[in-house]
Amino acid sequence: MNDFIKEIEKAEEIVVLGHMRPDGDCVGSCLGVYNYVLDNYPDKRIDIYLDDFKQDFMFLRGADRILHEKQDKTYDLCISLDSGDLQRHGEFVSYFHSAGRTVCVDHHVSNVGYGDVCFLKTECSATAEALFTLFEAERIGTECAECLYLGIVHDTGVFKYSNTTRQTMEITGQLIDKGVRSGFIIDGTFYKKTFRQNKMLAKALDAAFLMFDGRVIISCLTKDVFDENHATNLDTDGVVEALRITDGVECALWMYEYPKPGTFKCSLRSNEQVNVNLIACALGGGGHVRAAGCEVEGDKDTIMLKITEMIREQLAI
Repeated sequence: MNDFIKEIEKAEEIVVLGHMRPDGDCVGSCLGVYNYVLDNYPDKRIDIYLDDFKQDFMFLRGADRILHEKQDKTYDLCISLDSGDLQRHGEFVSYFHSAGRTVCVDHHVSNVGYGDVCFLKTECSATAEALFTLFEAERIGTECAECLYLGIVHDTGVFKYSNTTRQTMEITGQLIDKGVRSGFIIDGTFYKKTFRQNKMLAKALDAAFLMFDGRVIISCLTKDVFDENHATNLDTDGVVEALRITDGVECALWMYEYPKPGTFKCSLRSNEQVNVNLIACALGGGGHVRAAGCEVEGDKDTIMLKITEMIREQLAI
């Protein structure tokens, strides 16, 4: 029995936190822990606090039990998942500070380590993959397996990103053996897009332009575009990936101003040469070598110029 399981066994009331603007790995990891505890420790109480997320994830068991507003509660154990630093928890970080014990499980290279116990597994493709290595495999039920599988699918881009390893494929194979609906999860949560998502993708592509002889692609949408189309950040899923796979592009920068005017969410992706984590960390964010992000206040052109200059330096052009 590892220290992660020991922390769960010692606690009676557990709270699970993920990062702001939760993606597939975040939601899948949080619900993976929820279902593992539910299946193996039914007498324990466990809550999850997250921002709103894609409706496509609602089929996961426990998704309808996730809390989106703070409550006046304290817990024996707080488990922080998929968050490079505590600020990524937003307003829910108070549960971390008030908990009797704290555990961090993450795979981001930008994570410097926090919590009473920290399991930082940067060799894993996703936090969901890291959790599989901490769970007792024979005690993972089908519902838990689907949560972990979804998390891995989303953070590997359906197993095509460079973070996909032999271990990743071996673990997903074991999850499929537990009854995971692979095609249902991949098609229904990764490839399927709403009409509004397709419209926002079209607008982002229409606004895109190339720099540095086509090696860098950039797109930016301002808040007025979101307002005109009754869109939110949830409607921008897949934009940065569509930019990244443009022929001849090494690095993609996707910026959008939402929900706060004057604040831009910046997502960076690269293929082989640019370490986008270094750029994101320099601007207060973080992530991975090939996928990272940050949130920056200021004028969009100034922000864009600063980021593209850092990209240019790495490309040595």
